[in-house]
Amino acid sequence: MKNLYDKLISKECKLSVIGMGYVGMPIAVAFSEKLKVIGFDINEEKIGSYCLGIDPTKEVGDHRIKGCSVDFTSDERKLREARFHIVAVPTPVNPDHTPNLSPVEGASRILGRNLVKGSVVVYESTVYPGVTEEICVPILERESGLVCGSDFKIGYSPERINPGDKVHRLESITKIVSGMDSETLKIIAKVYELVVKAGVHKAESIKVAEAAKVIENSQRDINIAFMNELSIIFHKMGIDTKSVLEAAGTKWNFLRFQPGLVGGHCIGVDPYYLTYQAEKLGYHSQIILSGRRINDDMGRYVAENLIKSLIKVGAGVRNARVAILGFTFKENCPDTRNTRVIDIVKELREYEIDPVICDPIADGKETEREYGVILQSKECMNHMDAVILAVGHDVFKEIKREDLDLLYGEGSGQKKVLLDIKGLFDKKEYEQAGYLYWRL
Repeated sequence: MKNLYDKLISKECKLSVIGMGYVGMPIAVAFSEKLKVIGFDINEEKIGSYCLGIDPTKEVGDHRIKGCSVDFTSDERKLREARFHIVAVPTPVNPDHTPNLSPVEGASRILGRNLVKGSVVVYESTVYPGVTEEICVPILERESGLVCGSDFKIGYSPERINPGDKVHRLESITKIVSGMDSETLKIIAKVYELVVKAGVHKAESIKVAEAAKVIENSQRDINIAFMNELSIIFHKMGIDTKSVLEAAGTKWNFLRFQPGLVGGHCIGVDPYYLTYQAEKLGYHSQIILSGRRINDDMGRYVAENLIKSLIKVGAGVRNARVAILGFTFKENCPDTRNTRVIDIVKELREYEIDPVICDPIADGKETEREYGVILQSKECMNHMDAVILAVGHDVFKEIKREDLDLLYGEGSGQKKVLLDIKGLFDKKEYEQAGYLYWRL
C-alpha cells in the first residue's frame, strides 16, 4: 500500500473510473494527463462514442476526448489492471423518494469481481452517511473474496462537478477526501492533488465526507424553496418577485438565490437521502422535506398559471397550442434526466394540451427514451397561443422580441402569452408590446 502512489506516478499500475457520465468522464480525462487510466461503463453505446472522439455530455469537448489517453471500455475484466478505483455512478431516488442504490451496488459487484489485493477503492457517488462502509464494502468483500482493511482499502470523495458550468470545474473546486485510516487518506489525498489545483480537504472520517456532500445540496434546495415560496406569495400580492430580489440583493449579506424548477441528480435528490436515513433513526425532517414539497410542486404551479393566463386573454384551453423552450434540467447542459420541465408537460396534458418542445442543447435520443418526448425545431413552432421559456440556455438569451413574435398566430386579436420562468427578458418591453408576461 505504501508504494501505490509511486506505482501510479511511474505508470506501473493504472487508475480506473467506473461510470463514464457527466462526473466520471471528466475525472478520467483529467487523470489521464498524469496517469494510465481505464474508463469503464456498462453502456456500450456511450463507450463507443468516446472511442470515436465524441463527447455527448459536452463537459470536456470532442477535442479533449480525441486527444486523451483514457482506455475507454465496457469490458469489466480490464478493471483487474488497475489498483486505484474511483466509482462515480449516479444515485437516484425511487418514485416514493427512497434512495435507489442499485447503480452503486451494481458497480460494487462489478468492481468486486475484478478487485485484486493491494487496491484502493474510492466512492464519489452521493449517498447518505454509512453507505460506503455498511453497504458497498460487504459487496466488494463478498464478490472478491478479499478482506477490507488487509487486502484492500476504502475511501470516499464526494463529487462536486457542476454539469454545464465552465468555471467551477474539477480542477478549481476544493476536493473533500476521506479514507478508512490515515495511511489510506494520505494516498487518496495525494492522488487527487495531482488534478485538483484548488487542493483537498481531509475529512476526519468517511461518514463525515458522506454527510458533507449530502448537506451541500440540501442547503441549496432549501434556499431555492424559500425563493419559490416567496414567488407564490408575491404573485398573490401583485408584486414582481424579481424586482423584490433585486432590491433586497443590495444588502451585503443577502443570499442571491432565485426561484425556479429544481431538477438534476443532486439538488432534487440529495435531500431525500439525508431524510431517509434520519427517518430510519426516528427523526422526521421538518425543514428539509417542506422545501422538497415546495420545489417538487413548482411544475404544476407554472402549468396552472399558464392555464389562468390563457383564460385571461380569451384563448381556449383544450388543445391550446403551447410551445416550451428548453427541456434539460439546467441551462447549457444536454442532460434531461430528472428534469422538472416534464412536470409542466404532464400537467398541461391533464388539460388536453400537448405542448411542442424545442431544446437545441438537449440529448434528443435520451429525451425520447426517458420521457417519450420528441423534440422539435423552433421552425416547427408557429400559430402558438402561448410560449414558456423553461430553461435559460445561452442560445435562448439571444432571442429578440421580434423572434418571439413569429411564434404566435397573426390576426387572432388576443394577447400573446409568455411565461418567462427564468426571467430572462425585459418585463416592461413585453408588456408594452401587448404581451401577457408572467415570470416566477
